Amino acid sequence: MFYESIFRQLNKYRVEYLVAGGVAVVLHGIVRFTADLDIFAKLSFENWDKFIRAMKELGYKAKLPVKLEDFAEESKRKEWIAKKNMKVFSFYHPKKHLELIDIFVKEYIDFDAAYKRRKMVRAKDINIPVVCIKDLKKLKKIAGRPQDLADIGSLEELERIEKGKK
Repeated sequence: MFYESIFRQLNKYRVEYLVAGGVAVVLHGIVRFTADLDIFAKLSFENWDKFIRAMKELGYKAKLPVKLEDFAEESKRKEWIAKKNMKVFSFYHPKKHLELIDIFVKEYIDFDAAYKRRKMVRAKDINIPVVCIKDLKKLKKIAGRPQDLADIGSLEELERIEKGKK
């Protein structure tokens, strides 16, 4: 499974995170291609520190020419948002070129509330916390790209199908 080692590592370190983006759409049951893993994580120094340790242990590096530890500093993230209009911080693995991880640099929706509404998806023996459909649609609407709008339509169709089964 793509990203298996990442899910295992984040769970091992007890990182508070949710899978968002295209992978979340797929984990909700919609078939579509996606290239990167979008992570929505709790914005606390302790949580970021655990996330960064997990990424370093797996060999991931920042796409930007900065230290991974810089990401844990709120002041640096705020500067990147203001000066570079940054929305996500990207990680790559030098030996796994197809695996790219984007982590949100700010809370576009309330993390704690979204975490309470999360959907747990079991793949192999891994529990993966996924943004619920309602929150995923909000995040997709905020992003507003053509693929995001198409995903919203697919998620709404999935909701209609699931509602019809009840």
